[in-house]
Amino acid sequence: MKVETAVWVAVSLGVLYLTWETISPILSPIIIAATTAYILYPVHERLEGKIGGRWSAFTLTGILTVISLLFVFGFALLINDVKYSLANYVDTFVDWLLGLNLLTSAYEILQKISLGISQRFNSYVLGYTYSLPTLLLQVVVMVFSFYGILVNANTIKREVYSLIPPTNRDLARKLIDSGAETLHIVLRGWLLVGVGKGILMALLFRVFGISDVGGAVAAGILTVIIELLPVVGGWVVWVGGVAYLINQGHILSGVLLAVLGFSLVSPLPDILLRDKISRLKWGVNAIISLLGFIGGYIAFGFVGIIIGPVSLGLLKTLIEEWKEVKERTSP
Repeated sequence: MKVETAVWVAVSLGVLYLTWETISPILSPIIIAATTAYILYPVHERLEGKIGGRWSAFTLTGILTVISLLFVFGFALLINDVKYSLANYVDTFVDWLLGLNLLTSAYEILQKISLGISQRFNSYVLGYTYSLPTLLLQVVVMVFSFYGILVNANTIKREVYSLIPPTNRDLARKLIDSGAETLHIVLRGWLLVGVGKGILMALLFRVFGISDVGGAVAAGILTVIIELLPVVGGWVVWVGGVAYLINQGHILSGVLLAVLGFSLVSPLPDILLRDKISRLKWGVNAIISLLGFIGGYIAFGFVGIIIGPVSLGLLKTLIEEWKEVKERTSP
């Protein structure tokens, strides 16, 4: 009996190892597909009632395919300009923060964060620049995974809940609810709002002639990154653009950019959407989210901005559950 058990354990470990080796190279596009499906699932539900589930998934997948191919095409053309512009913007922003007479510890943390972001971004850029076929392959995996997740969303949900052990059902449900809440805040709160602000900022930088296309895209990316920070928002980027225009003697353009940036990017949208994003931008959740974003990005790359906050949110739930159990069992 022991020999049979040992054999099955060895076989199971071997299968898990082979599965991980097979899935790990394409794990990032699968996570991106699941994230995109989660964001667009409300749209899928509305379309499903009108044209059916499969046609809804097929339509959204077609749109995602076109956007993904445009992204790959733009990546190949603009990535070097975006890389250098983003590095310049990040250095300028960090230098501005360091000029605020911060504590020595804060100074060191900012330097480490800036270096970590730059190194990770450069490694991603170099990796995909020299292997565009790999990027295309990952896009294919993402598109097919996205379609499969949308079509089988209800089945996946049932299977996940069926795996919950009866003895720890309450804890498992709390963990699932915590992960879902974190995903809702991060993806449908920060990500949608942040990406929208980034697109607007890129358009403003290009329309006002502050930079070329690569520099405008970099400004949009920086806006999305800065939106991670509590209290600070995308206004930092458009203020820099206004300062540039004024220094160049374009006073009227600078004033107009300030008005548009205030109204469309930050802080007016933050005030209007306070109920949706306040849990992310202020309080304990802000600290957890910030640490999760930065640490997750440095550890896992771009998909880390999803993995990091969710994992820390789950840890927070486990600690709270442990405290409740301890209080109930303590004399």
